[in-house]
Amino acid sequence: MKTLIKNGTVVNATGTATADVLVDGETIAAVLAPGSTLLGFDLEANVDTVIDAAGKYVIPGGIDAHTHMELPFGGTAASDTFETGTRAAAWGGTTTIVDFAVQRYGERVQDGLAAWHEKAAGNCAIDYGFHQIIGGVDKDALAAMDGLVDEGITSFKLFMAYPGVFYSDDAQILRAMQKSADLGLLTMMHAENGPAIDVLVEQLVAEGKTDPYFHGVARAWQMEEEATHRAIMIANLTGAPLYIVHVSAKQAVAQIAAARDQGQNVFGETCPQYLYLSLEDQLGASSDEWGGFEGAKWVCSTPLRSREEGHQHHMWRSLRTNDIQMVSTDHCPFCMKGQKELGLGDFSKIPNGIGGVEHRMDLIYQGVVTGELTLERWVEVTSTTPARMFGMYGKKGVIQPGADADLVVYDPNGHTSIGVGKTHHMNMDHSAWEGFEIDGHVDTVLSRGRVIVDETGYVGRKGDGAFVKRGLSQYLI
Repeated sequence: MKTLIKNGTVVNATGTATADVLVDGETIAAVLAPGSTLLGFDLEANVDTVIDAAGKYVIPGGIDAHTHMELPFGGTAASDTFETGTRAAAWGGTTTIVDFAVQRYGERVQDGLAAWHEKAAGNCAIDYGFHQIIGGVDKDALAAMDGLVDEGITSFKLFMAYPGVFYSDDAQILRAMQKSADLGLLTMMHAENGPAIDVLVEQLVAEGKTDPYFHGVARAWQMEEEATHRAIMIANLTGAPLYIVHVSAKQAVAQIAAARDQGQNVFGETCPQYLYLSLEDQLGASSDEWGGFEGAKWVCSTPLRSREEGHQHHMWRSLRTNDIQMVSTDHCPFCMKGQKELGLGDFSKIPNGIGGVEHRMDLIYQGVVTGELTLERWVEVTSTTPARMFGMYGKKGVIQPGADADLVVYDPNGHTSIGVGKTHHMNMDHSAWEGFEIDGHVDTVLSRGRVIVDETGYVGRKGDGAFVKRGLSQYLI
């Protein structure tokens, strides 16, 4: 099948131009001046499908490099399967996710990876890759890291939080980073001081402070800044590249920026919730059904931060200055009924996570509308940088000949209303983004040359997505 996307404004991270995009099979064959012929042939008369993108942007498909489909956590499991979650992602203009295979203490890394392959294979609407969570750093796990690169798994995640679940102490982190430095693997870090947080949680609950708001109080910004600094120092000692996930505190950004200024291979991501939502919003959340427990919808880790302290403004600024390099979602959805309500009367039992894989591209585009980012930076932080960071660039994250034809036609004159019953296809009984209005709209989505979303809605199929075997990070020096 050949497809011509004509008259659109093609937006890459490096610039913007009016151009036609010719797709041949699964790849981009050419990017041409509007109305061009190819070898003397009239393109429009010699393709199977023509998509008129006049007045619209043509961008590389979004890459969400931090999702948790079907993740067991907090006595339950994330409510989106690979089928439902990737279909929702497609609706929102995301054409690749990188999820997390899980190994816990006492389990084999190879078994965890195999389990995630089994969950995803044949079920995904879009392409997918994996990071590897190593929740039990021991001799067997360290030895298993040798085989990850051959499997196309070139990044792994450690946790400085969640003692008894995923937690690694400093000695374990040191050993894992030494290994990653040798192999060229990118170490991803959940940077919060878990043991100290557990003390604060115990004290708050004992004082009767059990509402969802106190989740953020217990996970104070000092806990994030301290852990971020400690991770950076161990990475500096070992020479390991380091990627801090879901950065929410401006003080943690300062630690990342300082390390980068010294030439260290340290990177950071933030998420839409840390750009828009706040601890004050969570405190004021109430409804007839849930009362003060309504704030459980926004319980995630790292937590929402205070707007009065300027964290949200600082996150936008950090994206402009490249102190933070990209935006992922940390998509880990839980329903209120039967899942979040496990924490009624005790915030520490609320499953941590927010659903957002469907809305990331729109939410960050709204930052273009309001002047926070340029069009090119929008593409960079949502597609190009994730592709480069995680070894996919050239095939993903760019509109150029030879790249996968993962393309989104985005209408800046369209409108998107977010909420249950509006644009919400995630497997959840609520939306963390209820009532948000976006001055733009995803019109058409192509995944490796196949149209999977058009004006009629989702037209893809279960199993359209393929596993992406990733190379080493293209940012490392």
